Amino acid sequence: MRHAKSSWGDGSLADFDRPLNERGLKAAPLVGRFMRKQKLRPDLILCSPAERARQTVSLVVEAAGLGVPLRYDERIYEATSARLVEVVSQIEEDAGEAMLVGHNPGLEVLLERLTGESRRMPTAALARVALDVEKWSKVHDGAGRVELFVKPRELTVA
Repeated sequence: MRHAKSSWGDGSLADFDRPLNERGLKAAPLVGRFMRKQKLRPDLILCSPAERARQTVSLVVEAAGLGVPLRYDERIYEATSARLVEVVSQIEEDAGEAMLVGHNPGLEVLLERLTGESRRMPTAALARVALDVEKWSKVHDGAGRVELFVKPRELTVA
């Protein structure tokens, strides 16, 4: 998942510290409710420690009713797709499904690397990728397929 829409209103803030704007504060719980309805329940969530990602994951977890381990991983902030593949390849094997919450362009390129599909990931977009590997450590380019892709504007307010 890409973090929800962030604010550029305070020019004194570092990029890392930018919070969500009003649109982002509405979109993140919308995606969380969608996850609840679709019964999307990861075993582990790995999130960028940037403020906008932290706020996004907090709102999603609450709206989805998730009670799963959440880890902030500094490698996800400003990560290239290669770094994100590294992060994914190091997920504990007892986690059957994991959720990454991060940033573009890394997430878009990761999606393309894993699935061969080029998709634009606007803020708060959610992609579910099924990986055809037995272990996280075996993740490689072309190892997955997109099972679900949703943008907040496609969801109805519930």
